Amino acid sequence: MINTERRNNLSTYTDMINEIRNRKKRMAICYDFDKTLSPDDMQTFTLIPSLEMDKSEFWGKSNDLAKENLMDNNLAWMYQLITLSKAKRKSIKREYFTEVGKNVPLYKGVDEWFDRVNTYAEKRNIEVEHYIISSGLKEIIEGSKIADKFKRIYASSYLYSPDGIAEWPAQAINYTNKTQYIFRIAKGFFEEYDERVNDSMSDAQLYIPYENIVYIGDSATDIPCMRLVKSKGGYSIGVYDPDKKNREKVYQLYADKRLSFYSAADYSARSELMSYMKIIIDEIAVRENIKTEQQILNIHASAFKMVKDAQKLMDMKIPGIEIPKRDRKNMEQGIAELQSFLNANKTE
Repeated sequence: MINTERRNNLSTYTDMINEIRNRKKRMAICYDFDKTLSPDDMQTFTLIPSLEMDKSEFWGKSNDLAKENLMDNNLAWMYQLITLSKAKRKSIKREYFTEVGKNVPLYKGVDEWFDRVNTYAEKRNIEVEHYIISSGLKEIIEGSKIADKFKRIYASSYLYSPDGIAEWPAQAINYTNKTQYIFRIAKGFFEEYDERVNDSMSDAQLYIPYENIVYIGDSATDIPCMRLVKSKGGYSIGVYDPDKKNREKVYQLYADKRLSFYSAADYSARSELMSYMKIIIDEIAVRENIKTEQQILNIHASAFKMVKDAQKLMDMKIPGIEIPKRDRKNMEQGIAELQSFLNANKTE
């Protein structure tokens, strides 16, 4: 939608129509990471084994720490990671986390997924932006081979000492505060500290309309985001491990109306997930085209109404009040220009 300030600067109605036709049509796909793009928690593959623990022991102690101290679960594992590293005399630097990220495995087809989706959407005049919204560690995701595919990576992260050693959690993202990033993406206020995310904003002002947002996740921890996106007209997709084939979670989420679709976490070209994404992109493209045509129709209808209102004003006869000749001449000229525009754009 063209904003009022911009509209006032347009020299002709034709410019307005051209701007509407050429407006950028965006959609966003937001992903959880662990068990959505990757088969397990990212800490499991290298990080936890380096502390000479198995994953069940690590998560068991982390969950106990959270319960005993009424802690957020994510703060608990981030704190435990630091204390265990110190106990093992292992320095955890940013570079180490990034190196760990290089070895995080991904589900089938993830590597090529983003370019494939972008290409399909581009042919329909839709620009796709990809985002991570994860409780996992940002530094590990930044080390993964798909990091450059995302416009933003929203995930838990550490505060580092001048020597680059992790000292304290800087961001801890859990299942409830994940939703703020949906609002940030929709409104275009991407920085975590930007409080304008709480400002009221009309649909016409949104950077990405809520109905053009897709959220892909795997479990109950994704429910707040799934519910938010779906309630605002967007799409939520639940995925499950294609090898384990445990569909109970997605069945329940779909039955509870949290999901628009569910499928195996197979991101390859001929997968069910890709077919669903094509359906979504096609629907968004059609809806955006309808929106474009309706905005153009509104230009013509508004011009017609302006002509009628101006003519009524000129025809009004109020005793003792007369429109000055100069103003009348300007009004007649404006009516003539609008009539010329309407006549030039008549359709059969």
